[in-house]
Amino acid sequence: MLKLSACGDLEALVAGLSDHVLFTPFIPNEWSVAQIIHHLADEHMVSYIHIRLILTEHQPMLKWFDHGSWVKQADYKVPVTASLATFRNLHLRWYAMLDTLNPHGFSRVGVHTIYGEMSVDNILILSEAMCDDHLVQIARVLAEGRAK
Repeated sequence: MLKLSACGDLEALVAGLSDHVLFTPFIPNEWSVAQIIHHLADEHMVSYIHIRLILTEHQPMLKWFDHGSWVKQADYKVPVTASLATFRNLHLRWYAMLDTLNPHGFSRVGVHTIYGEMSVDNILILSEAMCDDHLVQIARVLAEGRAK
């Protein structure tokens, strides 16, 4: 199941960082820390909606989103506190929803436009892995920024 502690890890990782550090893409062709945080909030919102669709519809279509296009939108320039709060509060809602599920609920499926059939469990595993990968990515970007 999704780790709510990952939200705490994310907040601890970026606590006290200046806007310069958060919004500077220190690695060519890679996102800034702020862009990664906003992306994580978006990814988790989409996953949350996908799970809601799976739980309320019969094998719904789960649409992929173009991460590269989303990162260019104006809301990726707002302070990261907005996405950190979204991430934290979304996880509270996610847990409330997941706490009520029995094994059948976790095995319900939707059909993803890229990945094909996906269960609630599959989405949770993918979301957790993406979160872990992005925490590593943030650490790498921050290390590169300190080296410059």
